[in-house]
Amino acid sequence: MTVDLLITGARVRTFDSVAPWAEAVGISGDRIAYVGSAADAPTARRTIDATGRLVTPGIIDSHNHLLLGFDEDAVTLEGAHDLGEVRRRIADFAARRPDLDWVCAENAVYSVVDGRRPEAGDLDGLTDRPVFVTTYDQHSVWLNRVALRVLGIADGDDIAWGRPERHPITGDPTGWVTDFYTSAMTQAGLAELQRDIPMYSPERRYRKLVSSMRMATSLGITTVVEPQVPLAELPLFERALAEGVLSSRVIAALFHPVGADAAFRAALRDAVDSAPAHDRLRLGPVKLYADDVIEPHTALMLEDYANRPGQRGRPSYADGELAAVIGELDRLGFQTHTHATGDAGIRLALDAIEGAGRANGTRDRRHGIVHVECLHPDDLGRFRDLGVTAAMQPRHCSPDLVAGTWMENVGEERWDRAWRFRSLLDSGATVAFSSDWQVGEMDPLVGLYSAATRAGLDGSDAWTAAERVGLDRSLEAYTVHGARAWHAEASLGRIAPGMLADLAVWSTDLYGLEHDPAALLDAHAELTVVGGGIAYSAGALADPAGGEAPADPVAARGGQDDGHVHAH
Repeated sequence: MTVDLLITGARVRTFDSVAPWAEAVGISGDRIAYVGSAADAPTARRTIDATGRLVTPGIIDSHNHLLLGFDEDAVTLEGAHDLGEVRRRIADFAARRPDLDWVCAENAVYSVVDGRRPEAGDLDGLTDRPVFVTTYDQHSVWLNRVALRVLGIADGDDIAWGRPERHPITGDPTGWVTDFYTSAMTQAGLAELQRDIPMYSPERRYRKLVSSMRMATSLGITTVVEPQVPLAELPLFERALAEGVLSSRVIAALFHPVGADAAFRAALRDAVDSAPAHDRLRLGPVKLYADDVIEPHTALMLEDYANRPGQRGRPSYADGELAAVIGELDRLGFQTHTHATGDAGIRLALDAIEGAGRANGTRDRRHGIVHVECLHPDDLGRFRDLGVTAAMQPRHCSPDLVAGTWMENVGEERWDRAWRFRSLLDSGATVAFSSDWQVGEMDPLVGLYSAATRAGLDGSDAWTAAERVGLDRSLEAYTVHGARAWHAEASLGRIAPGMLADLAVWSTDLYGLEHDPAALLDAHAELTVVGGGIAYSAGALADPAGGEAPADPVAARGGQDDGHVHAH
């Protein structure tokens, strides 16, 4: 036998029960043809010596917002943790870009002003143009007074892409808008955004998609699940496929807005059924929301927020409606991907999934719940029992992201419910790790580090150590569990003969770094193979025919020079 490509000299973690470790991998066409010792490896038309490195199945990022990548015509507020720094960055950007009608910024944190949410007046004096700022989790927007006037909010008008907060006594808008991302991706919300806010034009959204796709492949990610695609933006992915920029596989989850009816669900079914089959783009899952997010006290909790007596958040759907929607989607053959962060929101989603299976008699849908940030002990075993995937993001539990908001809102007595990676894995549940880019850094090595330490990226303030997960189990969550989550375990997630040749070659043997998890942050993907082809290469394994490393190493990490991100 002669194979097309042989990777040899490395440690190969196959996650195959028959041969969990190997020394060489042979590829013919788009499939793995040989896994075994270097001495017994077949001849090859091309050989790559990966001595000193680790080969794993390609990373499956089960929740990655490709459409939310960095915008070169907006200012990033990553790492800006006080109002002075936010104002400085926005003012500097506004001065540098007089050509822009709107000054847009991304990734603001909720705690930028002590003791309260930011307000329009906090942005006074920076520019005479409207300012539009999204929070790191994409669930809220912060506007200046000019933007409030331009959008008609100051005159009492409503907007289709969010819920403007108003002062309880005067009724004046505060400049804060909640329920942004759930409303912005509705047909009406997206149309209004594209009309008014330049950052949401189809061309700028497409640029983000292309940039995020390139980044994903450079980070060892071979399958990306874009978890929230409005039907109106499907053409962006079709264009990317036609232009050959889907360098990794993409699973697009179609967004189901709150209030959508049976006709809309039929349109979803038609869109999926009529989509041409392609190995790089697959439609099918449906994204829903059970609740919002914990940071602005809008996630649904079983008990009061620790710092807001009498307040427990709210469900996204009215009584019983989520169960009816999931039940109908399940009957139509859809797999659902439901956002739920609060313990009551998670229970609501689990109850709806359980009811759908019972009513429809369906099996093995593998519905998923996304984030699972605050899990009540009584619901832990239900993920395994119901066959529900927990699609979780290790980076989200880092103290540098959740201190000052999440931790205080939930209260220390409930911290043992936070991001229960290990408990869920120990229970036998499918736990599919992911980045939630652009909410968190896209780099899976950041996720591996965060799962192992539950600390900030500087190693400080580790918490809830009982839920730490070691390197091997985390890699399994990014590969084996990721494949299982999307019914792809027969072709993805393991290195074995006959499987699709989706591989990542890391710059060093990651298992040699287990005693020093911080060293994971200095490693990188050196080779990404998708369907047997070299989609990305760098460093000593660089191959001009297989793609080049990004010019900006910080961008390749998935962040920017002035800090790090977190988002939903």
